[in-house]
Amino acid sequence: MGEYIPHTPEDIRHMLDAVGISDIQELFSDIPEGLRHDGPTTGLPSRDEAWVRNYIEAMGYDSTGIRLVPFLGGGLYDHHVPSVVGHILSRGELFTAYTPYQAELSQGTLAWMFEFQTMICELTGMEVANSSMYDGATALAEAVLCAHRATKGTTVLVPRALSPWVRGVVDTYCWGAGIAVREIPFGKDGRMQVDDIPDGTCALIAAQPNYFGCIEDLRGLKERLGDAFFIVSVNPVSLALLEAPGTFGADIVVGEGQPLGIPLGFGGPLLGLFATRQQHLRRMPGRVSGRTVDADGNEGYVMALQTREQHIRREKATSNICTNSALCALAATVYLSALGPQGLRDVALASMERAHELAKRLEELPGYSLAFDGPYFNEFVLRCPDAEATARKLQQAGIAVLPPSALGPAGVEGAIGVALTERRTDDELDRFVSVLEGGS
Repeated sequence: MGEYIPHTPEDIRHMLDAVGISDIQELFSDIPEGLRHDGPTTGLPSRDEAWVRNYIEAMGYDSTGIRLVPFLGGGLYDHHVPSVVGHILSRGELFTAYTPYQAELSQGTLAWMFEFQTMICELTGMEVANSSMYDGATALAEAVLCAHRATKGTTVLVPRALSPWVRGVVDTYCWGAGIAVREIPFGKDGRMQVDDIPDGTCALIAAQPNYFGCIEDLRGLKERLGDAFFIVSVNPVSLALLEAPGTFGADIVVGEGQPLGIPLGFGGPLLGLFATRQQHLRRMPGRVSGRTVDADGNEGYVMALQTREQHIRREKATSNICTNSALCALAATVYLSALGPQGLRDVALASMERAHELAKRLEELPGYSLAFDGPYFNEFVLRCPDAEATARKLQQAGIAVLPPSALGPAGVEGAIGVALTERRTDDELDRFVSVLEGGS
């Protein structure tokens, strides 16, 4: 489906005046009146953009017979991306832009970077944010290195309920820096169980929500850490409903920004979020856009801070990040601006409600149950009589879920992972239940 931004009444009036006609109907005056239809062409009531997109896509599926509905989660989610996101990203002055070395030539780029940083701070409850990183996994690994430099600690506490792929990136960075990784188990509620904080700990990591979709209880964790850092890795959409990590004393908040206006694309591109306290500003990787005034008092934007290694700081750089995911960060900026706080809350609430509705229906089926009894956001782990067969059966019916092989490395056997967003329809939920009931 092509992207389309409607013209405003003022736009239409301007175009009509330019061609010298009074209304749009005059454009079709050469068509005999008997052949013209002035009423609605579909007979359907007015609908929002997301509904129209789903409707058109469903028609396409009916024509081609090819359809795979993603109930996938684990860090990447199928949210609706408003057309305005693609419209703005397609503008030449934005999609060809690179690092704003010269501020006087890059005011547009620096301006949206500043807005992006501001919105990430508002979401996370932190004081400063950079203008993005490669992805959520490298952002988390860089946060651990930041904590290591600040505290000189040599151990990081990592929850088992962290994405195995994110965990792999963290492990690699820690191996290179000589940091020991100590695993934190999870309980029957799916949430991490922090028993003790060993000497020499540089950071404790919490995922919010975690890999299983469970909402962690962050209360009191920072107070137990002393000088060690409290690092929280978030799904940014969940922060429209959950308390900001900054409220619980987080030192660094990172996350995967893909849910913010970036479509699923075979694993990429992705967007790393990174926010911290003012006192850690100079330890933060990446780059920061700042707002200032020139000699004449005119507002302008500058590159206020950057830790890139190939110029200026060289071997003294705090990070080897060479650039960032600027176009994806722009997409997130447009997405958050278009939705606003209430719009993002609506997306989060709809996603959570859809997940809880499906989970309740699935638990009523013989042999199926939730793997954990803790609170969850928009995804859950479902135990099945035969998880491998269930995943295959769903896939054959055009439904994609996290298979058992994606949960095994995190310590869960005999289950599949199911995630929902505001895009999942009643018909799709009915289809999911029908397949597990034995229907086609």
